[in-house]
Formats: sequence, structure tokens, C-alpha cells
Amino acid sequence: MTVTIESVITCPSCSHQAAEIMPTDACAYFYECTSCHLLLKPLAGDCCVFCSYGSAKCPPSQEQKGCCA
Repeated sequence: MTVTIESVITCPSCSHQAAEIMPTDACAYFYECTSCHLLLKPLAGDCCVFCSYGSAKCPPSQEQKGCCA
């Protein structure tokens, strides 16, 4: 299985999109939108901002290892 490490985060407030490289060994629990500066946090049930707002889930979730245990 090929793991994607790039994800496009879409801000739920202003719809700004930014391509980001995801960490492979840590969670990104916070992300500040570069356009409106809203501080994003994971939605209930998600482990990180990439799982909530990204075009690809975080690498540990992609590999079904569980994120940030």
C-alpha cells in the first residue's frame, strides 16, 4: 500500500485550500488557516486536522495503525 504524505487542507470558515506535507510519526492537532487565521482542531472522532479537513487522512490512519496512540 502506498501512503500519501501530502494533503490539501480546506478551511471550513473561508474555504481556503493549502497543500501541506503530513508528519508520518506525529499528529497535527492544530492548524492555523493561512488566509483567515482560524485555528482548526480535529472534529469529534478524528485524530488530527488532516483526518478532519484534509484531502487525505494522516499516514497512520491510512495504514490502519491508529493515530497518536
